[in-house]
Formats: sequence, C-alpha cells, structure tokens
Amino acid sequence: MRVLYFAWVRQKVGLAEEEVSPPPEVRDVASLMRWLAARSPGHAEAFANPAQIRAAVNQEFAGHAAAVAPGDEVAFFPPVTGG
Repeated sequence: MRVLYFAWVRQKVGLAEEEVSPPPEVRDVASLMRWLAARSPGHAEAFANPAQIRAAVNQEFAGHAAAVAPGDEVAFFPPVTGG
C-alpha cells in the first residue's frame, strides 16, 4: 500500500510518501490511521485528531469508513478551503 502525505500532515510525519504493509485487520481508512499513528511520534502527532484529516483512496475522496486493501494508494491531507 502506498501512503501519501500532504501539507502539515507531511510535515508532522516527516515523509511525503511511504510503502506500508498493514496487518489484515486494517480494512478501512480509520483503522489505517490508527495503525499509522503507532509507527512513530511524528505519525502519532499527525493522526492525533482524526477529524482534522481528509483522505483519498486511489485518487477518490473517501470517508474514514472507506475500505482499503493491499495495493491501494491512500492520501492524507488537511481539509481544503477555497475562495
């Protein structure tokens, strides 16, 4: 699974992207965020408040209940505002 980080999520994690192999019980965006939060202090800080994180699975906006699977690309970013 390829995980991409953008904006302040990237700054806190310290990576723009990484390849990960989560355990089989990681089946949705929310459980992926919990699993990632345990990887390092930077990950923990980035995912400390999941409500502040948006996600995309395979380049489609996705809610925290969206399914994830090996081989997916999952991106995490802060809410985006326009004007």
